[in-house]
Amino acid sequence: MRASHILGVGSALAFVPGLAMAGPRLTLSGVFGDAAPTMKSLMILLVAAALAAVIVTGLKLAAGRRLTGGSAFVSALRMGGPLLGLLGASFVLLMGFVGIANVGEPVPMPVLAPGFAEAALLFFLGLFAGVVGVICHWIIESRIDRTVLQS
Repeated sequence: MRASHILGVGSALAFVPGLAMAGPRLTLSGVFGDAAPTMKSLMILLVAAALAAVIVTGLKLAAGRRLTGGSAFVSALRMGGPLLGLLGASFVLLMGFVGIANVGEPVPMPVLAPGFAEAALLFFLGLFAGVVGVICHWIIESRIDRTVLQS
């Protein structure tokens, strides 16, 4: 192989987040560890938002008949979580396809698998945050309905 060819492949892969060579076993922690810092931040944000929605819902239930704040956050998470996950996944896939196009020759699946796994994890975490947001929103809305109807 020519040195320029090796340099071109290496530099193309350096700009593609999560497109590193997969080891013998790819785990969730490995996918997270190989992700770009921006995508790691997005993953942490989605998990933290889902946990915050559960905490807000618990606080609202513990408040009794008082209608306290927090509904807007949970309502926004219902739609925002999946959209953020989809945005992150599409960005990772876009950068992967740009890297593949720059290489110019067939790329083996072990090279592509970590990038696809990162995109799938981002999409999953977005859907997870959205599902948690929907369930928490249902709980909060039913609590509000019960409180209003009993007044």
